Amino acid sequence: MAQKITTKKFATNVILSITAQIISMAVSFVLTLIVPKFIDEYQYAYWQIYVLYVGYVGVLHFGLLDGIVLRYSKYDYEELDKRKILSQLQILLTFITTLSGIAVIVALVAIGGASKIIIILVACGVITKNLVTYGSYMFQITNRISKYVIMIISQRLAYGLIVIILLALRVNNFYWYCIADLCGDCVGIIIAIIFNRGLFFGKLFPNREAFKELKLNISSGIILMMANWSSMLMIGGAKMIIQWRWDELLFGKVSFAFSVSNVFLVFVTAISVVLFPSLQRVEQDKLPSMYKSIRSILSPLLFFVMIFYFVGCWILNMWLPQYSASLQYLGILLPIIIFSSKVSLLTNNYLKVYRKEKMMLLANVVSIIYGVLLFVLCAYVLNDLYALLVCVVLIIMFNSILSEIFVMKTIHVKIIKDFIAEGVMTVGFILCATKLSLWIGCAVYAGLFIIYALLNYKSIVALFKNMLRKKTPAVSETLQRDTETSNINVEAENSEEEGSDNS
Repeated sequence: MAQKITTKKFATNVILSITAQIISMAVSFVLTLIVPKFIDEYQYAYWQIYVLYVGYVGVLHFGLLDGIVLRYSKYDYEELDKRKILSQLQILLTFITTLSGIAVIVALVAIGGASKIIIILVACGVITKNLVTYGSYMFQITNRISKYVIMIISQRLAYGLIVIILLALRVNNFYWYCIADLCGDCVGIIIAIIFNRGLFFGKLFPNREAFKELKLNISSGIILMMANWSSMLMIGGAKMIIQWRWDELLFGKVSFAFSVSNVFLVFVTAISVVLFPSLQRVEQDKLPSMYKSIRSILSPLLFFVMIFYFVGCWILNMWLPQYSASLQYLGILLPIIIFSSKVSLLTNNYLKVYRKEKMMLLANVVSIIYGVLLFVLCAYVLNDLYALLVCVVLIIMFNSILSEIFVMKTIHVKIIKDFIAEGVMTVGFILCATKLSLWIGCAVYAGLFIIYALLNYKSIVALFKNMLRKKTPAVSETLQRDTETSNINVEAENSEEEGSDNS
C-alpha cells in the first residue's frame, strides 16, 4: 500500500528538502561568490564552460528515468519491482559508459588545449550525473525525502569542502574544480547505493523483458524529458551562443550573472521536489484551488525577494570589482527567477499530474524556436549582448505565460490580469536596475512593489485567513485527506497503459 500523504508528512518533507537546499545554497554561495575572488577570470570562464555543458548530459538517458518517475511515482520502495528497474539501470549504464569512452578517445586524439580537458571531464560527468539522477529519482518517487536529503547534503558538502581545500591551497587551474564536482557526484552515488541496494545490485530481468520495459519507460518519459531539458535550452542556448560569438572572458562575466540569479531558485527547487509526488496522490477536484492558492503567494514573494538585488549589487561591487559589468547583466536577467519559478513549481508539476507532457513540450519547443531566432539575431546581426539578455527574459516570460495558458485550459481557472501586473513589474525592475542609480532604483522599485502588494492585498490576506481557519482547499488541507489505495492502483494502471499507447 502506498504511503498516505498527510499535512504533517508534506510539511516534514518540505522542511527536510529546504534543509538540503540550505546546504546547497551555502555551497552555491562559495562556488558563485568566493571562487571568482581567488581564481583568475580565464580559469573561471573555462570552469563555467564545463558547468554549462555537463548540465546537459542528463539528456542521454532519452527519457528512461523520466518514464520510471511517471510510471512508478505512486509506489513505496517496498512495492517496487526492483529487478525490473535494475535492468533499466544496467542498460543505461552500458550505453553511457560506451558513449563516454568514445568521447574521451576523440578528445585525446583530435582536440587540444583547454577544450580537450573540458571534453574529458564532461564525458566523466555523463556517467556520474546520470547515476546521481537515478538515485535521487528513486528517493523522490517513493517519497523517501529524508534519504534524498542525506544524499543531496552529502553530495554538496563533499563538493564544497573540496573546493574550499583547493582555495586554501591557492589552486588556480579550473580542472581541479571540475574534478571536485565529479567527486561530489561520487559521494552522492555511494549514498544512493547504501539506501537503494536492491536498485543497484541483484539479479536482472531476461534481456527480452528488460528491453520491453525499456520501450515502455522511454515511450512514457521521452516527451517529459524533452520538455524538461528543452526548458533548460532557453537559457543554455543563449549561453552557448554567447560562448560561440564572444570571447571566454565575456562569457565568464555573463555566466557569473546567470550563476547569481540561479542562487535565488534554490528554494523553489526544494519545494518542487516534494510537490509532484504529493500532487500525484491528491484528489484531482482539489487541484484547481490549490493552483490559485500557491500562485497567489509565489509571485508577490518572488517580486519582494528581488528588492535584495540592489543591496546585493552594493556588496558584490565591493567584493568582486572585476565583475562589476556582471551586475548590469544581472539587473536584466534577475526577473527570470519569477517565471522560471512558476514553471518549475507550478505549471510543469500540474501538467505532469494531468499527463499533459505534450503540452509542456509544445510550450518549450515554441519558446526555443523563437528564442534561438532572437538570440542569433542579437548576436550575429545586431552584435548586441544587452539585447540578447533582454530576449532571454522575454522568452522565459513567454514560455511561462504559454504554459500557464495550457494549465488554465486544463483546470479551468482564469488569471489573465495577473499576467499584466507581472509584466509591468518585470519591465519596472529592469528599468530601475539598468537606467537608475543603485539606491534611487531601489527606492523606485520598492514603491512599485508596494503598489503591486496593495493591489493584491485582499487576495493575500484572504488566503492566509482561510488557511488559518482551514476552510480553503489549499495544499495543507488538501494533503490532509488520505488517498484511497484503490484510486492509486487504478491511476497507476492508467499511467502504464498511456505509456504503452504512446509507444
